[in-house]
Amino acid sequence: MKFDSQLIDACRAQFPALLREQNDQSVIYFDGPAGTQVPQCVADAMSHYLLHCNANHGGHFTTSVESDELLHKCHQAHAEFVGATDGDEVAFGQNMTSLTFSFSRALSKTWKSGDEIIVTSLDHDANISPWVLAAEEAGAKVHFVGFNPHDYTLDMEDLGNKLNERTRLVAVGCASNATGGINPVKRVAEMAHQVDAKVYLDAVHYGPHGLIDVADWDCDFLACSDYKFFGPHLGMLWGRRELLEELQPFKVRPADNRLPTRWMTGTQSHESIAAGMACVDYIAEIGKKTGAAQNANRRDALISAFSAIVEYEQTLSQKLIEGLSEIEEIEIYGITDLARLDERFPTFSIRHRNIPPAELASRLSQNGIYVWNGNYYALEFSERMGFEPEGMVRIGLVHYNTSKEIDRLIEVIKQLSVGST
Repeated sequence: MKFDSQLIDACRAQFPALLREQNDQSVIYFDGPAGTQVPQCVADAMSHYLLHCNANHGGHFTTSVESDELLHKCHQAHAEFVGATDGDEVAFGQNMTSLTFSFSRALSKTWKSGDEIIVTSLDHDANISPWVLAAEEAGAKVHFVGFNPHDYTLDMEDLGNKLNERTRLVAVGCASNATGGINPVKRVAEMAHQVDAKVYLDAVHYGPHGLIDVADWDCDFLACSDYKFFGPHLGMLWGRRELLEELQPFKVRPADNRLPTRWMTGTQSHESIAAGMACVDYIAEIGKKTGAAQNANRRDALISAFSAIVEYEQTLSQKLIEGLSEIEEIEIYGITDLARLDERFPTFSIRHRNIPPAELASRLSQNGIYVWNGNYYALEFSERMGFEPEGMVRIGLVHYNTSKEIDRLIEVIKQLSVGST
């Protein structure tokens, strides 16, 4: 079963935020790349935890025991979400940025002067600055992989040229939060491992759109954030067990040295972790409505869900590309070839020839259409494009968005473009 109108309506009905109106019109949320809206089940899971089993970790009393049992299930759910089997390989934190900064301190302790690391100019700065700062402290050299100027995709030839026997780490995003382009991370990992370099993937922007598969991709570490795939403000880090046990985290002395808690500094937001499992299960339920059996395991249901989500979101991408292409004042930065929709997600950075990004975002907001402007922390890309300090306008769609919402966006941009010269 595909995403038909009935399933779209059923999904949208689970998001209370989508009922919001402005000037007697429904609000359109095209701000998903910065954080999606959440279904009612996520809010309910957070509330239930706080009201019924709110306790700290490791106590010998009922609510603490119940809390730990629930959290164990949450680790397992997130392991299945990323394609792993061991819940102890998942650590939670405030967000991907905080986890990466913390982890970079530990990993860089294994580097020395003369070592090299590789980052990319397409990435969110959370997968750049932590590594650059850590490399400076360790005396390691940093290489930036560029992007192809015609479609703004990762320059794989440049990556190959920069990899060598001194490379210790390759940090790359699974998908660009600026251009929507999907990076060939399986090939990246294969190339990096040929020179015995570790691979750290940022799957934050990938999470709501495609199936994460750490086993197939053969990466060493992967980080993402639940609030980008319909969950609460929560980050997670997955790593290979042997590496997580070998590396020494920065932590307080009384903290448990066993996985997964050795990588989770201090008391976590247990209520957010509980809500995070609910958002994973929300996606899995879509899978049971699009092909997976009702008794399917969580991973199989997720596979079915993302198969349907990818197909539906490609129809949205096609419609948006076709609509924006009709407006001569608009430039799209990313893949626009309709034959290559499988190489991108429905995230589009644009610039208007006559209307500055902040003004365009503001005027769209006045029409009840919410988009982001600026660099969205893809600072390196924005700088290399010469877009600072204004940046771009980002239109980000997810599966709760509709074709009619795209029609309204295109109509409003066309109206704003009239007389904008």
